Amino acid sequence: MSDVTRILSAIEQGDSRAIERLLPLVYNELRKVAAAKLTKEKPGQTLQATALVHEAYIRLVDQSTPQQWANTRHFFAAAAEAMRRILIERARQRRSLKRGGNRQRVDLETAEPVVLPIACDDILGLEEALRKLEQKDRRKAELVKLRFFAGLTTAQAAQALGVSTTTAENDWAYTRSWLRLEMGGNSP
Repeated sequence: MSDVTRILSAIEQGDSRAIERLLPLVYNELRKVAAAKLTKEKPGQTLQATALVHEAYIRLVDQSTPQQWANTRHFFAAAAEAMRRILIERARQRRSLKRGGNRQRVDLETAEPVVLPIACDDILGLEEALRKLEQKDRRKAELVKLRFFAGLTTAQAAQALGVSTTTAENDWAYTRSWLRLEMGGNSP
């Protein structure tokens, strides 16, 4: 049993000091995952990887809603899900009328007098496509979450899902094509 798994068990049993020991063990790995996720965001993103990790961590160890993790992989999958939800919430906030709606920030030097409609953030399109995929095939949707949001390799995601690497590779190839079509992209 790893140190992280032991600490997760202690947190589950109500040890409030265990929460303080968990962050230093998982912080660097969570920060790498968060940084990878934020590189896929559009330019001008104001959310830093550190802030994303901290917000996800707070959600994971919130004492008012006790969590139960089977192992370290389960914890990181939950962290990826928390980061996904945070990014989706922020994308929805940016798209809201209160925060400018469909307007896009443009440098004055490059501004043109014509205003073009702006497409929704890619993360919201992905979320919508993931919901459809989840109804069609839950395992493939989980694979996308583990690969895209948790930054796991195909082999790591296969292990987390309890399937063979070959099955995960086949699912990943299918799912990438399905998502490309679902999200309106025609180029390979």
